[in-house]
Amino acid sequence: MAAMPAQAGAPAPAGRLPWYRQVSGEQWRAFWATFIGWIVDAFDFNILAFILIDIQRSFTVNSALAGLLGTITLLMRLVGGVVAGTAADRWGRKLPMLLSILWFSLFAFLSGFSTSYTMLFGFRALFGIGMGGEWAAGMTLVIEHWPVRLRGLVSGMLLGGWYWGYLLAAAAFQFIYPLFNERPDVGWRAMFWIAIIPAFFTLWIRSTVSESPVWLERQKHLQTAAGKAEAKISLVRIFQRDLIMTTIQTTAVIGAFMCAFYSIAFWYPTFLRDSGRSTLPYLVAFNLGAIGGTMFWGRLSEGKLGRRGAVTITALLGVASIPLYLHAPSPVTLAIGALTMGAFGSGIWGMAPAYVAERYPTAVRGVGPGFCYHAAAGIGAVMPPLIGLMKDRGMPLATAMTIAIGLALLFSAGLMWFGPETRGRELTAETH
Repeated sequence: MAAMPAQAGAPAPAGRLPWYRQVSGEQWRAFWATFIGWIVDAFDFNILAFILIDIQRSFTVNSALAGLLGTITLLMRLVGGVVAGTAADRWGRKLPMLLSILWFSLFAFLSGFSTSYTMLFGFRALFGIGMGGEWAAGMTLVIEHWPVRLRGLVSGMLLGGWYWGYLLAAAAFQFIYPLFNERPDVGWRAMFWIAIIPAFFTLWIRSTVSESPVWLERQKHLQTAAGKAEAKISLVRIFQRDLIMTTIQTTAVIGAFMCAFYSIAFWYPTFLRDSGRSTLPYLVAFNLGAIGGTMFWGRLSEGKLGRRGAVTITALLGVASIPLYLHAPSPVTLAIGALTMGAFGSGIWGMAPAYVAERYPTAVRGVGPGFCYHAAAGIGAVMPPLIGLMKDRGMPLATAMTIAIGLALLFSAGLMWFGPETRGRELTAETH
């Protein structure tokens, strides 16, 4: 007997649809809200890397003190990550995300009015609080919205927002900075002033985003007698006996990732400017490589490689990219090095959002990843001044960066294997 034909207009099975059609409009809105917010965040932070030389001239500070402007931002991310993460577990993911972007946009803008190094240092510290808060709440919102089978992919796509922001910072430096730099001491300030503009669009996008369905399901449980008996402060929970080793190991892994990234990226524009090269072509290559790499490796980590295998391979390929990235003899080979370092050295980040979310139960999925990410940022914060110090003491910048990048990527690969494979874990509204 012949098989009956499928009814016209009947929906195709999910497995036969392209992946992007397996994602609902609500899930896409959650992604775009956080993605655009992370672009703005990355723009506001990374613009600093392009104007370090100008800030040193304006306030007569050495490279180590200039590097500390990045360090204090990274250290204060921990404050924002803990506060916003705790609030996200208590009141939902969306509100802390909105407040955080308002906060960091304001202090990025005010940085341009600094009249001393001390004032600028203070504004960058306050900026870091909002930066940490935006990621702790927004990342969890996206991961909890999206399907399990696509979590690695969205993890890589989400991290790609950082590199789009870095790319926009490079473009702004190339095309907007020269319009203001003819007036002494104004060019670098204008780079901070324009950082507030994209935030308004982000706030509009976020007004359409719904709360995390996993968090909402948990609130239903908390209305029961068993739920009311649970601890209310999620920060305490991640240091209890059953979760403390998760917190330590996850922080160590992301700390190694942070050390790698800030060794790769923070002083790279200075490396290019010191050698008399235009920053834009190389940073376009680096960031396009990173955007593609994080998405590719995040997707690949859903297969047999898993999160651990994908991180290991891309970290080792990042180490292999160092000679081309910093020591190649020609512009073409340097550009190839920038592309491969982006794809591999920064490709490790494609697995990071999914991995940290998968390590924690729903009750602490705001503050757990928020703490780990931003305590890790504090670890990574040592790299900008450390490399600056080596440079001040006479070591060529390329050599200092080579040592830091190589060690950080090797630690990234090794530390992943001290924790479990998390690929495919369900993020249900569990309460343990």
